[in-house]
Amino acid sequence: MGIWELLILAIGLSMDAFAVSICKGLAMKKCTFRKAAVCGIWFGGFQALMPLIGYLVGSQFKNYITSFDHWIAFVLLCIIGGNMIKESFSKEEEMPDESLGIKTMFLMAVATSIDALAAGVTFAFLPDTNIIAAVLFIGFITFFLSTLGVEIGHVFGAKYKNKAEFAGGLILVLLGVKILLEHLGILHL
Repeated sequence: MGIWELLILAIGLSMDAFAVSICKGLAMKKCTFRKAAVCGIWFGGFQALMPLIGYLVGSQFKNYITSFDHWIAFVLLCIIGGNMIKESFSKEEEMPDESLGIKTMFLMAVATSIDALAAGVTFAFLPDTNIIAAVLFIGFITFFLSTLGVEIGHVFGAKYKNKAEFAGGLILVLLGVKILLEHLGILHL
């Protein structure tokens, strides 16, 4: 996976955390860089940890499923992306919560990084994946976008939450299609 593909994947994976960060910023009476960075650290840390766990789990099964691993990557990324797109059209509004407590942030960080766990499984099937570089990159991008999301939410409100989820989902679906087409020899990039 090249640097541009990894950047696109990192942005796509971080969109859930970005959307939640916007809601956090919306709920804050007073927004400081420290509060925004706390969100960034929680979300970025879990977005880095989960693909590593997924990679380690996927590596255990790699030898058994190499003949159809491209289909697994395609299906996982399409399911994750499709779910994000579906959620972007949801009319159900979550009440923003200002709390940055451990229990609250832990639950939100896990919830927003489940898709990164599945993406980590996909990494195990891709040739020449430098997992350490990938997870650090994903973690940094998510930290940056989540910190920025808190600031944006505080200033602009929840106006961009659904658009961010839709964009992230579309990116993941398109990456899944690209992996499949490349493996089938239809696409050469």
